[in-house]
Amino acid sequence: MMQEIVPIADIPAAIISSRKISRDVSIITFESPEIAAAARPGNFVNIKVNASTQPLLRRPFSIHNVEGSTIDIMAKTVGCGTAILADSACGDTMQVLGPLGNGFTTSGSTFDTALLVSGGIGTAPMFFLEKKLTEQKTACINFIGGRTSEDLLRYNLSNCRIATDDGSEGFRGTVVDLLENDIGQMQENGRLKVFACGPNPMLKAVAAFCRKHNIPCEVSLESVMGCGIGICYGCSVEVTTPGGGTESILLCREGPVIDADRLVL
Repeated sequence: MMQEIVPIADIPAAIISSRKISRDVSIITFESPEIAAAARPGNFVNIKVNASTQPLLRRPFSIHNVEGSTIDIMAKTVGCGTAILADSACGDTMQVLGPLGNGFTTSGSTFDTALLVSGGIGTAPMFFLEKKLTEQKTACINFIGGRTSEDLLRYNLSNCRIATDDGSEGFRGTVVDLLENDIGQMQENGRLKVFACGPNPMLKAVAAFCRKHNIPCEVSLESVMGCGIGICYGCSVEVTTPGGGTESILLCREGPVIDADRLVL
């Protein structure tokens, strides 16, 4: 999968909207025409949430949507940096670097139906991806998993099939269990391709499922990304090589989206 070279900007971006969609997840909209113009599904931005050294490092966020000159991110409050972001107000300005990373491969005509598989905050890049695929007249089905119904995030997504570990909503089991349950029906929709984002154990299970059923798959991996441009080496992960060995790559440069066949299971 070739990485598309896109122009990167590091600019002060004003927040024009901030809204909670669950108890600990917010959608924040930035005015950022340079990043919006270059962004592709699967790209991310690295945000410096304030001018102080607390927190010192930027925080990476998938681009949830692009609309005109604005970008949306979906942020879950898990620590100091994301708490500052969630509490931000319209008019606040933050330093935003992007678009970064290797996005999803949506071009070509190698598949008829896209299965968008996500868990937890892994739904963040899926709306932008779904919108792009829909523009290309590709059918999309979202498979969304969570421990309970309260953990589900389906904001903006359509045609959703739900799995919860406790059965509180939708299919009882994991999202991969749901894929196994529905695969026969899905294969009637023509050639399939899976796009997945979520916790690493889920992604490994999705990759194993796709290898079993010979379905092409791309996964977006989660990692700490202090710089976003390959300097800090904080996002190094081990992947397979064509010769059967392994190597380390930097997700900010060769990811976060990689072919699922490269995952070490």
